[in-house]
Amino acid sequence: MKALTKILTKVLTIFFCLVISIMLQIMDKVSYGQEKLDTLEKQDTQDIQGKEEKQTKEEKQDTQIKQITTKTNSLILESTFTTVSHGWAKAERYKVDNENFPLEDYPQDGRGDQDGQRLQFFGNKQPHSSQFLLYYAPGWDKNEKSIPILLVHGANDNADRAWANPGEYGFGCGTPLCAKTGLMQSLVGQGYKVFAINFPHKHGDNLLWAQQIGVAISRIKTLTGTNQVNVVAWSKGAFATRLYVSGIKPKWGKDYDNDINKLILIGSPNLGIDYAFRHGTTFNSLIVPSCGGFKINGPVAHTSALCQEKWHQFPELSIYTTKAGNFFPGQKQMLKKWDDKFPLPQNETDWKTTYYGGKGSISEGLGIDAAIEQGSLVNQVLSQDIPKSISTYLLAGNKADIPLFHNEHTGTSDGLVFLDSATHKGGIGNLIATATVEANHLLLPWHAKSVEQIIEWLKK
Repeated sequence: MKALTKILTKVLTIFFCLVISIMLQIMDKVSYGQEKLDTLEKQDTQDIQGKEEKQTKEEKQDTQIKQITTKTNSLILESTFTTVSHGWAKAERYKVDNENFPLEDYPQDGRGDQDGQRLQFFGNKQPHSSQFLLYYAPGWDKNEKSIPILLVHGANDNADRAWANPGEYGFGCGTPLCAKTGLMQSLVGQGYKVFAINFPHKHGDNLLWAQQIGVAISRIKTLTGTNQVNVVAWSKGAFATRLYVSGIKPKWGKDYDNDINKLILIGSPNLGIDYAFRHGTTFNSLIVPSCGGFKINGPVAHTSALCQEKWHQFPELSIYTTKAGNFFPGQKQMLKKWDDKFPLPQNETDWKTTYYGGKGSISEGLGIDAAIEQGSLVNQVLSQDIPKSISTYLLAGNKADIPLFHNEHTGTSDGLVFLDSATHKGGIGNLIATATVEANHLLLPWHAKSVEQIIEWLKK
């Protein structure tokens, strides 16, 4: 009995020692985590008067800039961040000092909020539309190529995933296995000075995106001492860039400043898209929570639907401007009907009322014509040419094989944009070349053949 007591005593002693040891380790980790959090918070609140001793001379110079004046807009440097993931050298947050920039409507359930390091840099889940981020790639101030490059991302995306780390989320890159580096690293390796813009609203008004592109280009010209830049723009970002160079702007906006040398448009909806309206109620089950959706950040063509034996209203998730707000303005602006070219898939539920408007068996919407009337800019883009002074290139994809996605299958496409739209020549003053890569819309910006083609065009 005494021997058993001694054994139990030893076991309990060892157990309590282990517990104490584990608690001490946890406390150390918590302490370390808090220190890390404090460090991140300190970086996030670094303002234009930052005084960190470890900053290089150039960084100190940047953070001391209080206000930068362009021709029509005043640009304020709000914060500089020198600890940046995904291979970037640094990032800065700017604010265009123009009261005409609004605070756009964000989806009320947070699906359109900023995330990742963009949340830290913006300092707000739902940034004001006067703000944007400017990323600097390694060698931005030293690489030998004289003309800098601005990378412009697309809808529901960011500069990190689009250009530097397609595998940031582990999915959504166009293939089951995502790369950890992107076009940015390839261009830097070729000796280019590379920058990228990150927009505040993931589906924001393209007129506002266009203005920010123009202001970002002005800043890059100042930083590099050049008169022009080359722009590589993808998807919705390509459409917004076309607005800037074609002089399509708000009354208060900045005019095109003859500051783009080459313009490479990747997967650009040059002749518009009607994807959201072509496939009946398919997307309701992905986007609308009451219909079992996953809170995907994209618009639906309906304002209500029958789900689980009950009609649900969701105007805040629709592509239309309603009393609830205007949550996807940039998507409306790219709309154009393709039903004459590619017949609608009549086997998809409520295909007719989804496209043309009305109440179907399980859904109700206003139809594509109503959405176009609310703000499509496609016809205006086609009627106001990209200047002949800009050497323009079109890069398109022809593989509709985006994983876990209802790909556009009614005509040849990259899964989202019809090939005929991405290669459309209308409104382009000086089209140098067009190329098609066997890739889907999400793979297109970082596919090996795409990167090879982009670099070839830039070298000419």
